[in-house]
Amino acid sequence: MSESERPPADTGLPEGEPGQPSGLMDLLGVAAVLLDADGRIVLWSPQAEELFGYSAEEALGQYAARLMVHQEHSDWVIKKFAEVMETGQSWGGTFPIRCKDGSTRPVELRNMRLLNDRGDFYALGLGTDSPTLRELEREVALSTRLIAQSPVGVAILDTDLRYLTVNPALERIHGIPATEHVGRRYREIWIAAEFEAAEATMRQVLETGVPLVDRAPIVGRTPADPEHKHAWSISVYRLEDSQGRVLGVAELVVDVTERYESALEASETRRRLALIADGSARIGTTLNVEQTARELAEVTVPAFADVVVVDVLDSALDEHRRASSAGGPEVFRALAVKAAYSTDAVRAVDPPGHLATYDADRLATRCIRTGRPVLVRHANGNDLTRIARDDHSATLLARAGVHSYMAVPLTARGANLGFLGLTRARDPRPFDEDDLAIATELASRAAVCIDNARAHQTVRNAAETLQRSLLPDHPPVAPGLQIASRYLPAQAAYEVGGDWYDVLSLVDDRTALVVGDVMGSGIEAAATMGRLRTATTAFADLDLEPAQVLQHLDTTTSRLEQYIATCVYAAYDPHRAECAIANAGHLPPVLVRGGRQPQLLDLPTGTPLGVGGVPFDTTTINVAPGDQLVLYTDGLVETRHHSIDERLNTLLHLLDTPAATLEETCNRLLDGLREPGDRDDVALLIARARPFTPDRAHHAASWGGRGPGRSR
Repeated sequence: MSESERPPADTGLPEGEPGQPSGLMDLLGVAAVLLDADGRIVLWSPQAEELFGYSAEEALGQYAARLMVHQEHSDWVIKKFAEVMETGQSWGGTFPIRCKDGSTRPVELRNMRLLNDRGDFYALGLGTDSPTLRELEREVALSTRLIAQSPVGVAILDTDLRYLTVNPALERIHGIPATEHVGRRYREIWIAAEFEAAEATMRQVLETGVPLVDRAPIVGRTPADPEHKHAWSISVYRLEDSQGRVLGVAELVVDVTERYESALEASETRRRLALIADGSARIGTTLNVEQTARELAEVTVPAFADVVVVDVLDSALDEHRRASSAGGPEVFRALAVKAAYSTDAVRAVDPPGHLATYDADRLATRCIRTGRPVLVRHANGNDLTRIARDDHSATLLARAGVHSYMAVPLTARGANLGFLGLTRARDPRPFDEDDLAIATELASRAAVCIDNARAHQTVRNAAETLQRSLLPDHPPVAPGLQIASRYLPAQAAYEVGGDWYDVLSLVDDRTALVVGDVMGSGIEAAATMGRLRTATTAFADLDLEPAQVLQHLDTTTSRLEQYIATCVYAAYDPHRAECAIANAGHLPPVLVRGGRQPQLLDLPTGTPLGVGGVPFDTTTINVAPGDQLVLYTDGLVETRHHSIDERLNTLLHLLDTPAATLEETCNRLLDGLREPGDRDDVALLIARARPFTPDRAHHAASWGGRGPGRSR
């Protein structure tokens, strides 16, 4: 917009109404003296009286040269007066004026010829104290020079925040010439939302008069450099004249881009260090591969990436699976996927637990085979094709706005286990080398934890296999009983324990029901359990009372170093409808009778097996058809968060509701009492008495005696 097109400045006054007087004229005290053609004083202003000391009465009618000029200057003054009156050419300069008190005052004068409506000439003299004027000139010159040469941008804006002037530094900072500033309002130039706060600050300073110094940086872009953001620190001061009238504001602008970027870099460094520290604390809290992968994903999203995947080679999770051939695709098992928000990028990857195949030309395959991380700062269409597992996935990544990617190998003890994939879409920052270093550090820590969990899982699987192999496949058919059982290993990453159950056929149609728990975990505990189970079978064949069986087991356990165990041994006699029970430090069984509330049997607890030297007692109870005896290990009821009494009451409550089958009862107990991450395994055995006849017992024996069988 040219100067001719720009609208006139708004003075804020009604049209034609004068503004307030300027304090500058009062500061100068300009005196006015009017002389006629002969040099006589015909007008004398109050400022003249103040400046020269003569009152109007003393000055009017006097020849100015005689009254105000020293004798030695009189001829020159008369000559100069004649020139002005004859030629009409004005004169100005500094001249020594004689004051009333006899002193001489240097006065800055301006003399000019005036013509009235009758054709008469007059001489008008305007004057002000020369030292005062020179001081003001110096101040103006100093201010002008400082502002013009200052590296700090300076702008003067009126009360409507319209630019009045800007210095060269501000022209450079803004990238806009001064001519395009002047006459335009602040927000006409700076229309971006981030400048609203600066405008509000200026209006606040205008209203309150309280300056705002070194305001928090405003970050934005300028026409001079639209590709990069800049940061400016702003100070604002209200401008007033000598009478206190508000003239506008002065804005001081300092380009602090380097300082701002340094602060951002320091902040980013602190954030990255905090991310590594957070990862060290949160990754690897359990010996569980899937949980470790989830922890790695949760650390990186949303603090580091918008979407993250953790995939492990399927062959690394199962040693029986063959690794991919060189040059062929790689098969990964997805362990964790996490996104900072709902995005199509999640649909482009496989959900946890699924297998994903990446061809040899994909970046994930390259990463795992070279063992080197891959950084794609700015991902284009070709890059997305190599990032995704197929064309459809690449389309989803493009739709999600993925623009930057990293694939980092999960390497532990020289083996490449899988990769960590990170993408940014909504976050506008591309990944850089520093980000890659952090991702590599996090992946390295997670890989060691995954490798430890993988090794632990192998041992745990072996122990669980051993444990299950030592337990009966199914409870055998027992005379006068229906039987159901369960064994559950410890959840999460904890090792299997030494819990067991057994159902043994005894002479005279009797059946032994056994539940025990070897204290400890792992293969050693499982092996000890197998030895005790074998010993229990051998002692049961001797047709001993339950207390005597436990006595022999106690002796056997005492010979096993560093192991003790608890056990409940019950012998059911269908002919007598009785059950003889002995307890070696185990939790009491539950008796469930029809029409009554379930109850914990009040048995002599006894000492655990392996303590030695303490006798055991046998307690006999009547068992009618329909009655149930529930034997279990402590893994069913013990937790770290509840008292044992509370949990036993929950057990009784769950047994108080009749179930159609014993299998349903087992499921109800496990669903109601087991919690995620339980550290202990569980053995559960339930026997229900049913009507018994010897013929039926003989029929049952004909199906195998102790052999496998199941009563459902």
